[in-house]
Amino acid sequence: MMERFTISLDGELAREFDALIAERGYGNRSEAVRDLIRDRLAAWRLARDEAPYCVACLSYVYNHHERDLAERLTALQHEHHELTLATMHAHLDHEHCFEAAFLRGPTAAVRTFAEALIAERGVRHGKLNLVAVEVGRQHAHGYKPRVRGGSRHVHFKPTR
Repeated sequence: MMERFTISLDGELAREFDALIAERGYGNRSEAVRDLIRDRLAAWRLARDEAPYCVACLSYVYNHHERDLAERLTALQHEHHELTLATMHAHLDHEHCFEAAFLRGPTAAVRTFAEALIAERGVRHGKLNLVAVEVGRQHAHGYKPRVRGGSRHVHFKPTR
């Protein structure tokens, strides 16, 4: 069920908001307001430690010539394999690499892991983007030969 409410904006703020709506491709103001509210509520829950689980993208730039840094980063990810889903690696120039690590798990553990990785000597420009999720039941889908009952996994649903 949708609830309606009315807000008042001064003319300049309304014009800027309409420009944002047009630039981002929203169909109307309501869609844009819903996204803004969801974003602020998610940030509020994360800030208050009311989001026990998350999915996240940790992005960082590092100098691959820094002594043993690539090995230290890989070792840290292996030590936290339950949090690390995947890592994407790109070469920026002859010295610097850009990586994005896709993470999932308890929010506190994800934050601690990200802070430890960003704090490694030689890592620069680290940024963690968290999305609060709800954890569903573990269940199986379909049939896979050699695996009785199919592939078991847990769904993570973004919070409203």
